[in-house]
Amino acid sequence: MMTVKFSRPRPRAFGIATIFVSILLASSCLVLPGGVAVAQKSDAPEKEFEDFDRNNFERSTTIDNPWFPLKAGMRWVHKGSTTEKGKRVAHRLVTIVTDLTKLLDGVRTVVVWVEDYKEGKLDEAELAFYAQDKDGTVWAFGEYPEEYFNGRMIRAPAWIHGLNESRAGIMMRAVPQLDTPSYSQGWAPSVLWTDRGKVDQMGQKTCVPLRCFDDVLIVAETSKAEPNAEQLKYYSRGIGKVRVGWRGQGEKLQEVLELTEFSPQIGAEALAKARAAALKLEKSAYGVSKDVYGATTPSEHLPSAQTR
Repeated sequence: MMTVKFSRPRPRAFGIATIFVSILLASSCLVLPGGVAVAQKSDAPEKEFEDFDRNNFERSTTIDNPWFPLKAGMRWVHKGSTTEKGKRVAHRLVTIVTDLTKLLDGVRTVVVWVEDYKEGKLDEAELAFYAQDKDGTVWAFGEYPEEYFNGRMIRAPAWIHGLNESRAGIMMRAVPQLDTPSYSQGWAPSVLWTDRGKVDQMGQKTCVPLRCFDDVLIVAETSKAEPNAEQLKYYSRGIGKVRVGWRGQGEKLQEVLELTEFSPQIGAEALAKARAAALKLEKSAYGVSKDVYGATTPSEHLPSAQTR
């Protein structure tokens, strides 16, 4: 919680996308001594993007999935490093769930504000949009990222569900299980966003600077940009993402992050500042991304949205 995914330690490739349907490998379950479950390979087909039904969303801003909770005022700080061109770079990610919502393709989404720092300097600021369906699955509806160099914005590869062939994807299933196919975390050919997630392990234990966690879920993420590399995201019930790691041979995914701070509810003043910062970023988005973000309606301040 950047992939801000809702953090953004995922890779992004550039160029012209070629859309094709791929058949990937799913996994079967193997239980190791101690009850830890891991994945093995099988031959289940996977869809390139998910079937989306706007009618399957009702209380969409009440995101209470235990593995991916998003309630207004929640705040996470992850610290670690990335390896870039053989050099280790300090990395800090701050994620706050705002009390803003945004209507996208008829579904009201929660607005999450993320700031990504490298070596103490702001490297990227982002707005990300999530909603939970009736079954409890959390969906990603898009994001607006601004990338900076020497304090100047250099690019903003936005994608929004329903625009430029982009499709919403799944960030967390209602009931994650081993022996299930991978799932699209969003499909955006305009910016080559092809990220996929797959339940990799369950019942794990991990320790980070904040504290140790039991019964941890690990999701492996990959993309067509780096098919031989995986980013590993560790989730704890009631908190969300507590660790980010990687495996494979890709370069962009060599990132390690650990949860150092978690606030289930920041104060009213801090939440108001986060809201103002998110709205400032949105104002920039309307000027920079006129063909994508410019086609959306403005975010709204709905303090009661989490209980709607």
